[in-house]
Amino acid sequence: MSIWGPLENRYSSTKQRKILSLDGGGIRGVISLEILLELEKQLKKELKQDDNFTLSSYYDYIGGTSTGAIIAAGLSLGLSVQKLLDFYIQNGKAMFDKAFFLNKINFLYNEQPLLKKLKETFGEEEIDLRCGKFKTLLMVVIMNRTTDSPWPISNNPLAKYADTDRPDSNLKIPLYRLVRASTAAPAYFKSETVEWERNNPQKKFGFVDGGVTPYNNPAFLLYRMATQEAYKLNWKTGERTLLITSIGTGSASSPGVYNNIFKTLFKLPGNLMHAMQVDQDISCRTVGRCIYGSPIDKELGDMLPLDEEGKPLNMDSDANRHFSYVRYNADLSPLGLQHLNLSHISSKEICKMDSVKNIQLLQQVGIAASKQVNVKQHFNHFIDNGV
Repeated sequence: MSIWGPLENRYSSTKQRKILSLDGGGIRGVISLEILLELEKQLKKELKQDDNFTLSSYYDYIGGTSTGAIIAAGLSLGLSVQKLLDFYIQNGKAMFDKAFFLNKINFLYNEQPLLKKLKETFGEEEIDLRCGKFKTLLMVVIMNRTTDSPWPISNNPLAKYADTDRPDSNLKIPLYRLVRASTAAPAYFKSETVEWERNNPQKKFGFVDGGVTPYNNPAFLLYRMATQEAYKLNWKTGERTLLITSIGTGSASSPGVYNNIFKTLFKLPGNLMHAMQVDQDISCRTVGRCIYGSPIDKELGDMLPLDEEGKPLNMDSDANRHFSYVRYNADLSPLGLQHLNLSHISSKEICKMDSVKNIQLLQQVGIAASKQVNVKQHFNHFIDNGV
């Protein structure tokens, strides 16, 4: 059997490629899912597809961090966005089950309900494409706390550590364990221990949430893994050859939180994640051609390529960038919520990554943010009725 398994025809040829990147952000993944729901709906319409269409039919490589890893895994398996949204709505509380009081000194939440749900949803199969379950390439970001290094794990069968002759092959790891590792937020859950090579204590590692790496927004990382020679996919670059769609979980800075040690401990990780998300976004807009994205700040603006008159470059003109880039996100600041006509929602509450009591409010934010999606305008060079 080919190393690509049932996906041989899809990945053995050179053609236009599409990448989907999903940020981390805890239960705020509900915001991403509402945006994805609109994206799936519009793509289905523009591509003239039937009800069997899912985002895995369109995107060739799907990657995510933390909550984005859960969504990416589901999409890569061919699940519909609605099914994943239902999963979050029905299991949000179970995924963030309060730990027993005596354990709270170490961790806020009991990881067992989450592990159980992930195992039920994704099964115990390894991530090898030849198992026949996957519809796309998948990448999950985890943090190896044993070696203190980010580990982006992919089921790309061409990569060095995907060689199944290796006793420590990445493809031998069960999907649900990878997703659990990517969601093991420090202080919230205990780390996930994975035996990367059977009966080798030196290859037994502890992993925590990929959101504490520089890749809580993994869009630029996915670009590298798809195009750099070391990973051996060697996808072609170009504004009409490669598309990256990046979906956020909502963002807002939290100024003035460092006035005592307790607020600092709980707020600093979120602030660092926000800063890293923005930095990865800037990298994508620098190397890629930004087709759509909210302004970065008052100095950089939205970073859309401009013509000689300072106007956005016509879509039919080439800016000589490596890929086309679309970024959808929601501004969760008080002003951002006001612009979404959601002033009744508390920015402080909605920014929490464990605000399961606010799932319905998160849905409202996601639905409002999904109005940004415009497949016909933003994806016009990547619409092919043959998918």
